[in-house]
Amino acid sequence: MNQFRALQTSEIRDGLYGSSVVTRSIDQLPEGELLIAVHYSSLNYKDALSASGHRGITRHYPHTPGVDAAGVVQASTHPDFTPGMPVVVTGYDLGMNTAGGFAEYIRVPAAWAIPLPTELSPREAMILGTAGLTAAIAVDKLQRMGLLPEQGEVLVTGATGGVGSLAVALLARLGYEVVASSGKIEQADYLSKLGAKRVIDRDTLAERSPRALLKPLWQGAIDTVGGDTLEQILKSLNYGGSVACCGQLSSTSLSSSIMPFILRGVNLLGVDSVELAPAIKAAFWRRLASSWDSLPLDLIAREITLEELPAQIERMLAGKSVGRVLVRVGA
Repeated sequence: MNQFRALQTSEIRDGLYGSSVVTRSIDQLPEGELLIAVHYSSLNYKDALSASGHRGITRHYPHTPGVDAAGVVQASTHPDFTPGMPVVVTGYDLGMNTAGGFAEYIRVPAAWAIPLPTELSPREAMILGTAGLTAAIAVDKLQRMGLLPEQGEVLVTGATGGVGSLAVALLARLGYEVVASSGKIEQADYLSKLGAKRVIDRDTLAERSPRALLKPLWQGAIDTVGGDTLEQILKSLNYGGSVACCGQLSSTSLSSSIMPFILRGVNLLGVDSVELAPAIKAAFWRRLASSWDSLPLDLIAREITLEELPAQIERMLAGKSVGRVLVRVGA
């Protein structure tokens, strides 16, 4: 019981990193109030960056990535958690500088853990994971700005990614007319099955225009790309429209005129799911749990093992991943 399997990323030589499944002992885990047996995790872009040696994500190696984990409490020194309780952990420092969910065990502060809603299994929770939480927050922010289904089309960029796929599915379930933008136009059938009414090539949004304003097209948008794409969306929002920004696949920079803000009253909404207060995270997990049975989760996710993770990480870094990658970790 003291030993367990974990994916470990190490620096092989200067600037070159590799990942493999190793055996670790529970004694090597960091301090924390909860010892959790991980049943499932999921692969996120941040995990792929950590596994490639990105020092802005992870400072010290060897390291076990995995910003998501769902499983069962094995041991607890906190009164709110008892052995056998199903929990989900997403964000905070998990998988960044704290040994993460790509392992059969994690040890974390109790404040990081959320009791798993009874409607969700650990497997379903990890198909959602950080991506589902982020998509749900983005949709909520748009709705709080008054976005209604009858107002017009809602754009989702990076639509074949984890956040994008779940955003398309959530918006479609809520009755919105979704336009999905992707560089993988061959995945149009997949996006249509998620609920997209139209699929457009991402290149149509990446073309920079010198004009301060463009033809109004979208009442709302969820952008996972950033950079020039986000600039074009801001110029193309309808009067009073909003874009929820939750990704940086293209760029972390934004060059934009203030004209869309002062002439059309548009809104740029930032989305973060990492450092949310536990009570807010728990509320979003309850909302996701009430919706999961109507979301095409098995269409969105592909299940792999720890041993298959290194190859899938390379696929994600190469831009070849579609939907969610579910990682089966423990029993």
